[in-house]
Amino acid sequence: MVGHRKKSRLIAGGLLGACLLWSYWPSLATMADRWSSDPRYAHGYFVPIFAAALLWMRRGRLAGECAGPSSWGLALLVFGAAVELGGAYYHIQWLEGISLLPYLGGLALIAGGREYLKWAWPSIAFLAFMVPPPWRIETALGSPLQAMATGASTYLLQTMGFMAFAEGNVIQLDQASIGVVDACNGLSMLMTFLALSTAAAMVVRRPLLDRLVLVASSIPVALAANIARICLTGILHETVGGHAPSTFYHDLAGWVMMPLALVLYWLEIAILSRLLVEDRREAPTALVLAEARRPLGTMPSARNGYSASSL
Repeated sequence: MVGHRKKSRLIAGGLLGACLLWSYWPSLATMADRWSSDPRYAHGYFVPIFAAALLWMRRGRLAGECAGPSSWGLALLVFGAAVELGGAYYHIQWLEGISLLPYLGGLALIAGGREYLKWAWPSIAFLAFMVPPPWRIETALGSPLQAMATGASTYLLQTMGFMAFAEGNVIQLDQASIGVVDACNGLSMLMTFLALSTAAAMVVRRPLLDRLVLVASSIPVALAANIARICLTGILHETVGGHAPSTFYHDLAGWVMMPLALVLYWLEIAILSRLLVEDRREAPTALVLAEARRPLGTMPSARNGYSASSL
């Protein structure tokens, strides 16, 4: 009987999910088109795959019997519908996309209550990375990153002995010029590396502080990777010439910078594991049990690690 109720809840949740997918399909198609046309959000294709894998890795949390569906799921569904309607009315695509999260949270509550929501919420929250941020945030982040990448790359090229100076967001070299345009200002790597660092923080077995530092480091890692990309392009312009610099800058740099970011994350975790060490010292079980059985008024024996003179 219990298994029948559980199966019925899963079927009902599946039907609601199918209806949600049908009604949400235009928003998903819009986001998929953005992933295909905008290199800053090409990682959007991998976000649902990792979310599904994370659900599978956390499947052990559903070993027991759940308490049953929760009526709060309907409230989340209504809230998600309100957010989606508000985004459509005000023509804010980010609101339309982010409304998927409360929808999925409501489905989890309806299907299995709080136990299902505790199991699914990390995957649901991670899906936020597949929704492109609002235009205001893109503009606010893009210009500072563009200026920082240009200035730091110019300084490094000068330090390495190349003649380089910046005119706005264009680096003038002896043989060529490099334009740090909006598509190559570091924002694309920032969004990708932020999703990557969050995914690593969700699966790595480290203390909470280490995970928070790992996520926060996505900004300097993205800047470092983009500065390395610009500097390597400048070096190729001055030493090799031809079409090699342009090919590297626009085609190969994204694939080269990803392993660099992974190496930086690995070094960061290695350093944190030596700086922040967990205190795992515990009292020996035998000593604790012996002291618990000791009659009142008697002295501990020396074999338990104490001497009579030390008390």
